[in-house]
Amino acid sequence: MAIPIAEAHLHRSERYQTNSARQPQRLSCSVGIMVYNEEANIARTLQAVLAQQSITLDIHEIIIVASGCTDRTIPIVHDFAAREPRVKLYIQEQREGKASAINLFLAHVESEVVVLLGGDTIPAPEALEHLCAPLLDTHIGMVGGRPIPVNNPHTFMGHVVHLLWHLHDRLAEQAPKLGEVVAFRNVVAGIPIRSAVDEISLQALISQLGYQLYYEPYCVVYNKGPLTIKDFLRQRRRIYAGHLQVKEQQRYEASTMRALPIIRQLLATHRYALSTPRKALWTLGAVVLESYARLQGYLDYLYHREHHIWQAVHSTKDLDIDLPPPIW
Repeated sequence: MAIPIAEAHLHRSERYQTNSARQPQRLSCSVGIMVYNEEANIARTLQAVLAQQSITLDIHEIIIVASGCTDRTIPIVHDFAAREPRVKLYIQEQREGKASAINLFLAHVESEVVVLLGGDTIPAPEALEHLCAPLLDTHIGMVGGRPIPVNNPHTFMGHVVHLLWHLHDRLAEQAPKLGEVVAFRNVVAGIPIRSAVDEISLQALISQLGYQLYYEPYCVVYNKGPLTIKDFLRQRRRIYAGHLQVKEQQRYEASTMRALPIIRQLLATHRYALSTPRKALWTLGAVVLESYARLQGYLDYLYHREHHIWQAVHSTKDLDIDLPPPIW
């Protein structure tokens, strides 16, 4: 899935027809990584960020906000900071939620462009270049990349996770829904402190400032979906409840909240999702699980159950495997 930078820039030259003479030749960005007990993967994430290849991007700083960590995350980051001056660590002694950590990060950002990356994801070698380059267009305020799960697609949960992210990819191409890795202009002071879906809260704020949103599938980050039904339901429940909260409080709805576009894209993926009796059964199982998780999330929203400090899904944390090409 790695796309040569030169090829991507050729495509961009055709897509962006906006006052190129006035655009900066390079962008400076601050990368923020919010972590809670990420010892299994944080070293790989930092190594991948430090090794990024770019033409237009300068990574000015990499800020890690460790929130209530009780494992070896902080010593691992300290070790990186001792060897690389761009790596900075801020510690929240008590876990206050990801939104609080993001607000602390934003209070210390020095660059014109801000990148948010999960501590349980690994960006491809040119991911951040592809992610930030669209911001050379001054009309674009926020960009999201394409997550590709490392789960084994030949298992039930692996099929569910791959199907979920493929549908996300197809929907985001039509109506940008940005998550897992995002870049945006440094024009937002903070997000609602109780938000359980930080990227959508940011997406709402950026779009309401009049900027365009952009989905960049050339930007690939690898993640790991839940390995168990219990973990999947816990994660999806929290996300749906968070979306409902954003819809109420920020008057913003993500494209994935509407059922009809999802059904259309699901039918469009029939060659993968329904190509064999086993896959058809697994796809039906995925629909049932997602529907049940949304019902749980709706009840959480209805009864004001908070999700801004959520229980970690441990099965998603260790990406210690060879990174695969996409299966689509």
